[in-house]
Amino acid sequence: MTKTIVVIDTSILCVLLAIPGKETCGRSESRWTREKALSAVNKYVQSRATLVLPLATIIETGNHIAQANGDRYSLATKFCDYVRKAADATSPWAAFTDQTRLWNPENLSSLAENWPALASTGQSIGDATIVKVADYYAAAGYDVKILTGDEGLESYAPTKPRLVPRRRQ
Repeated sequence: MTKTIVVIDTSILCVLLAIPGKETCGRSESRWTREKALSAVNKYVQSRATLVLPLATIIETGNHIAQANGDRYSLATKFCDYVRKAADATSPWAAFTDQTRLWNPENLSSLAENWPALASTGQSIGDATIVKVADYYAAAGYDVKILTGDEGLESYAPTKPRLVPRRRQ
């Protein structure tokens, strides 16, 4: 049985935190509310999936909190609880250090080389790095889901690894 990794996108984390102006995400026919997001996360946690916070999600969500109306301190405190759990690899969160290899000079140069073409299609650099995180876990053999309200980003989710049958000898 393949372990599931759930990569949390900024749109869903903003909904989970109920950041003013970001309480919902997605198109009207597939609108994400806090209740729907909590239900999805709980379903994954019950199935023993591991939750991953990409660096882009952390930075973007922090920016949304800093620019939000309302009690930014309270929002930041709730947000930092998630960040600490990821940093400490508190179950069901994956340690952020698992992703640090993605940001070595070679991979950053690759991102700089390839992102302009992606930008021309409308993909943000944050989304491009979230796709890299998802691809990293997929290459390691995990079943990867990107939990997002962004249909464009969701379409980049890696496909489930194929099982290659062993030959009889």
